[in-house]
Amino acid sequence: MKVSVIGAGNVGATCADVLAYKEIANEIVLLDIREGFAEGKALDIWQKAPIDLYDSRTVGATNDYSKTAHSDVVVITSGLPRKPGMTRDDLISTNAGIVKSVTENVMKYSPNAIIVVVSNPLDVMTYCAHKTSGKSRNVVIGMAGILDTARYRAFLAEEINCSPKDIQALLMGGHGDTMVPLPRYTTVGGIPVTELVSKDKLDAIVNRTINGGGELVKLMGTSAWYAPGSAAAQMVEAILRDQRKIVPVCIKLEGEYGINDCYLGVPVVLGKNGVEKVIEVKLNDEEKQLLQTSRVKVKEVMDVMDKLV
Repeated sequence: MKVSVIGAGNVGATCADVLAYKEIANEIVLLDIREGFAEGKALDIWQKAPIDLYDSRTVGATNDYSKTAHSDVVVITSGLPRKPGMTRDDLISTNAGIVKSVTENVMKYSPNAIIVVVSNPLDVMTYCAHKTSGKSRNVVIGMAGILDTARYRAFLAEEINCSPKDIQALLMGGHGDTMVPLPRYTTVGGIPVTELVSKDKLDAIVNRTINGGGELVKLMGTSAWYAPGSAAAQMVEAILRDQRKIVPVCIKLEGEYGINDCYLGVPVVLGKNGVEKVIEVKLNDEEKQLLQTSRVKVKEVMDVMDKLV
């Protein structure tokens, strides 16, 4: 199995490192436009293989897409990271051009690859890659829900003082200020979270989750990378190992939840064919309204991208 990660920055390198450490693919290619940058990151990851005891081989390349040929999965992390005071939407003009170019090159050398988009603004960059590729919606998907759910679960684990492994949760909608956390579908060891956390504290955790990316940008001066990189790697693992894992991913909706032609995070079954099935959970009126608000916001940015690219 072969995986290529386009963009050897913090997120891309973390993704490649996790893929190698867990031996998810035989060969992992890191590609970047900066001369020698991907080669150095790939060499560093390979040199710790004797320490961490894995056989996955990491290879770097500078803007040479022929090295990515015949990839089973391609992860796109290319683009500018967020800076303090910058919203995800501010990134659209530059990053849409980058993702379009990357997708065209990916299709040239790996036309059968499943594409996982991580670049921001996530929902619209997934739209960009899907539109550019001309592939079916089930094989061009975005990584957001796994990351957002992980943040939500981590905050809950702190509040409850329990293992994050015991928490199952679901979020939907756009990646950003209009994401839709669903406490009704959150359990801790099978116990509804509402029985363990008071409403005011739960509301505060939901709000912190919605602003989770911004919190890290303020602290570090740039976007997060450990959790996003690991989240992307988990998607690759579910695909290559055909785990049929139920996770939230960004995908083009075609009538699900009463929404058409918009890219939003929803729960899916993720396996060897990419998205095997979109799952429609029952939403109450308030949750439906939040999802519609998210749809409107994402569609607005999609329309902006259509004028720019």
